[in-house]
Amino acid sequence: MPAAVFPRLPVVVMKFVDEVSVRVQAGNGGDGCLSFRREKYIPRGGPDGGDGGDGGNVYLVAKTGINTLADFRVARRFKAGNGQPGRGKNCFGRAGDDLLIEVPLGTRIIEEDTTEVLGEVVSDNERLLVASAGTGGKGNTRFKSSTNKAPRKTTPGTLGEKRLLRLELTVLADVGLLGLPNAGKSTLISAVSAARPKIADYPFTTLHPNLGVVFAGEHRSFVMADIPGLIEGAAEGAGLGTHFLKHLSRTRLLLHIVDAAPPPGSGDAVTGARAIVGELEHFSPELYERERWLVLNKLDLLGDDAEAEADRIISELSWEGPVYRVSALTKDGTQKLAGDIMTRLEKIDGAAAEIARAESAYDPSKE
Repeated sequence: MPAAVFPRLPVVVMKFVDEVSVRVQAGNGGDGCLSFRREKYIPRGGPDGGDGGDGGNVYLVAKTGINTLADFRVARRFKAGNGQPGRGKNCFGRAGDDLLIEVPLGTRIIEEDTTEVLGEVVSDNERLLVASAGTGGKGNTRFKSSTNKAPRKTTPGTLGEKRLLRLELTVLADVGLLGLPNAGKSTLISAVSAARPKIADYPFTTLHPNLGVVFAGEHRSFVMADIPGLIEGAAEGAGLGTHFLKHLSRTRLLLHIVDAAPPPGSGDAVTGARAIVGELEHFSPELYERERWLVLNKLDLLGDDAEAEADRIISELSWEGPVYRVSALTKDGTQKLAGDIMTRLEKIDGAAAEIARAESAYDPSKE
């Protein structure tokens, strides 16, 4: 049975929406038919009532090119097709069409009433069944027997499943940018990719995650995510809170962007960097333990004092991981940073593939 695809509704202004609730209902099954054969010269034709058709299922399907759940701000109720009732002459009812609802890659589906995580769709065209269809009822032909040649019994179709779902979008990216507002995250992602986020000289310019594809050579690329800046107390809801930190959960590498030349009155770079690390640990110990590189930005504003100030920040932070000194505005050091990130991601992929091969080759019986 061909599936009915739910068309995404056009919106004039695409706002980034990463969480929404929707109601879905699978199709009901058609009722079984009560009928007897009625033809000339056949006075006792017997039962010929057909079964009802099954209803349609509801699936969520991940589609590349959809980056937000904004469409669901308009349409929030979805219903698959009902099965048709059975008919005489042993005609079965037509099955209802399945409903395919297109969502962005990285969408997690949670049932609101039970908070059960039904699953998530992370690859193109991956589908997840979220509401099961009702089954068709039985016609009276099904109840014919040697002792009951004229049954009048049928069964109704069952109801399709109804669910209230919460859809949560977590963007899929290899590298995530972390830092205070106005640290230069948006400028950096625009310097190394084709992404063009809003850039201005005031805090909280970025109000939603931005994704950029960084090309580091032929057949070598990765996705970078820029999230709104954090401030101290974000875990308690200050500023934009940690609402967007979940978008870093699928990243493999974090870049901590630090403004090495903060404007007067905005505090010291070291104090701000420590505050961000504290908020990250408070939000998610797992995310805190993820590999993190320090990127000192805006060194072009320090002139001859750039190296000395960079050394001071690194020393006071007691940073032991990789450190990069860049100017996202002039693109100084950004290409080397992108190249090293690509190399590191390839090593991570290689190590993961090696572990997978070892696990597949492991034979417990040989121990």
